[in-house]
Amino acid sequence: MNTEEKGPLDSVRVLLADDHTLFREGLKKILSGASELVVAGEAASGDEVLRKIETEHYDVIVLDIAMPGKNGLDVLKELRSRKPGLPVLILTMYPEEQYAVRVLKAGAAGYLTKESAPGELITAIRRISRGRKYVSPALAEKLASDLGRIEKGPPHEQLSDREYQVMCLLASGKTIKFIADELRLSPPTISTYRARVLDKMSMKSNAEITRYAIENGLVK
Repeated sequence: MNTEEKGPLDSVRVLLADDHTLFREGLKKILSGASELVVAGEAASGDEVLRKIETEHYDVIVLDIAMPGKNGLDVLKELRSRKPGLPVLILTMYPEEQYAVRVLKAGAAGYLTKESAPGELITAIRRISRGRKYVSPALAEKLASDLGRIEKGPPHEQLSDREYQVMCLLASGKTIKFIADELRLSPPTISTYRARVLDKMSMKSNAEITRYAIENGLVK
């Protein structure tokens, strides 16, 4: 048995941050399989996460990217400023190729897709609670490969987190209205982000965004 992953731990207080109540209930059911992992709090928005960490102690935060109010990327940045030693596991529907490298560079301790959660969540929380990182083997290989590169990064790395989020959704064929609803912003605001993406990427249309995203493995 790998004692690093499965050995006994002191109690680990976990804050679950996801805006879907049923999904949080599913996570609690998964975590009930590990006696040392205690769901000490729940949050349905980014702002609620930031309020709770000021009044309660947590050892790990499990955080979704798509959250009402402040999104998970914004919350992650504030957590790094307010609680730099508090490990954050990003648990999201977005595939690794879209967000994993970005959030790890921003200070997340791990990245896990919701699809992988049933089999990997307990292992991931145990690992990051010990001060280590948690990524899939495929992502670890990509990160190792990136370390050897000295050339300038790809154009999409110059985008802000929100611009990048809008770019990926546009590349997936989503409409301005759909993206506005998904990110809980107004359509004019999304149009502004789209314009910034096109300008920074020296592009003129959604078709160019989609082609770029596919060629760079950002969408399937």
